[in-house]
Amino acid sequence: MLQRLGHRIGSSIWLIPFVTIPLELIAVRVVHEIDDRVSWTLLGLDASGAKAMYDAIIAANLSFLVFTFGWLLVAVQVASAQLTPRIIATTLLSDRTIKYCVGLFIFTLLFSISTQNRVGANVQQLPAFVAAALGIVCFAAFFFLIDHASRLLRPVSVLSHVGNRGLEVLAAVYPERSHDAVTPKGDREALGEPNAIIAHREKSGIVLSVDTPALMAEAERIDVVIEFAPQIGDFVAIDEDLFLIYGRGAIDETRLLDAVAFGSERTMEQDPTFAFRIVVDIALRALSSAINDPTTAVLAIDQLHRLLRSAGLKHLHTDELRDRNGRLRAIVRTPNWEDLVHLSFREIRRCGSDNLQVVRRLRAMFDNLLRTLPAHRLPAIALELTLLDREIEQKFPYPEDLALARIGDPQGLGGRSGFVI
Repeated sequence: MLQRLGHRIGSSIWLIPFVTIPLELIAVRVVHEIDDRVSWTLLGLDASGAKAMYDAIIAANLSFLVFTFGWLLVAVQVASAQLTPRIIATTLLSDRTIKYCVGLFIFTLLFSISTQNRVGANVQQLPAFVAAALGIVCFAAFFFLIDHASRLLRPVSVLSHVGNRGLEVLAAVYPERSHDAVTPKGDREALGEPNAIIAHREKSGIVLSVDTPALMAEAERIDVVIEFAPQIGDFVAIDEDLFLIYGRGAIDETRLLDAVAFGSERTMEQDPTFAFRIVVDIALRALSSAINDPTTAVLAIDQLHRLLRSAGLKHLHTDELRDRNGRLRAIVRTPNWEDLVHLSFREIRRCGSDNLQVVRRLRAMFDNLLRTLPAHRLPAIALELTLLDREIEQKFPYPEDLALARIGDPQGLGGRSGFVI
C-alpha cells in the first residue's frame, strides 16, 4: 500500500500545492499574532496602500499560476508529439521546480487574500512586509521558472535527465560490479513444481516495483522459497500467476500482495530497462520520416552509451536472493546483458542504418565498449557490430559513402573521419 501511494505522489503535481494550503492558514495566524505583540512599523503603509499592494500580489500570482499550467499543457502536447509520451510522468509531472513554484504561488496568493481581509483602519505592518517579501520571491521564482521551462523540454535536457535516472536505477538494482564471466548455476532448477500459486486479484496493471525485503522476511518466516513470476515492467492481468511458492507453510497472501505496486504506466524506480526504453523511443521518433531529426538520435545514443557501459561493468545476475546463511529465499527476475544490448541497438539500427550520423555514432559506441568492457561482455557487442556492417552494405551502394559509414565518430558526422590531408 505504501509503495503504491509513493508512486502516485511522486508522479503527481498536486501534493505540494495542496500542502501549502494548511501551511498558509497556520502562517497567517502566527504572523498576525507576532505583529499584535511587537507592533512593528516596518513599511508604514496605510489602508489604501496596503490594499493596492495586496491587489497587485494577488493579480500577479493568479497570472503566474495561469502561465504555469498553460505552459504545462503545451509541454505535454509537445513532449508527446516530438519526443515520447513516456517522459510526461517521469520528467514533467515529477519535476520538483514546477511543484515548488506552484506551491509558492498558491501560498503567497492565499496569504495575501487572508491578510487583505484583515486590513482595517490600522494596517498590521508585519503581515504586509511578509506579503511584500513573498511577492518579490514569487517574481524571482516566476522568472526562474520561465528559464527552467525553456530548458526542460530540450531533447538534450530530457535525455540527460532520463540517463541520470537510469544510472541511479542501475546502481540500485545491480549494486555489485561484474566479477565473473561464467554465471554460476542457481538453485531454481532444483525446486521442482511449486507447492502453491498466488494469482493477481486486483485490476490488471503493470508491475512498478516489488518490496524484496518483505518477500525475504515472509520466506524466512515460514521457511519457503518465493518466486515472483512476472518481471518489473510486465503487464499482469487478473488471475495471472503472481507468486510461486516452493515449500509448505502458512503463507500470508496479504503481505505478499501488498509487497507489489501496480500502475498504468512503467516507472524507473526498479525498472532499469524503462530508462533504455525511453531513450530508444526518443531516438526512433527522431528517425521517423515525420520528424527526421538524426541529430537528436545521436544525442539519444550518447545516453545509451552511458547506460550500457555502466550496465556492462555491473554484475547483472541477481535473480536469486539469499538469506544470511546463504539459503535461497526469493527469486525476482531482472534483465540480463543480452536483453539490454538488444534493447539498445536492434531497433535503432533497423531504423537508422541509412543515416551516416547514426551508423557512425553507433560504430564509435561499439569501438568504445569493445575497449572498455570486460571480456565476457564483448561477444554481444561484437555481434551487433557485425549486424551493423551487414546493414550498411545494403544501404550505401557508393564505395565512398560506405567507407565513411565504416568510421566511428562520437559526433555522428562532423568529427574526425580518419583521413589525413
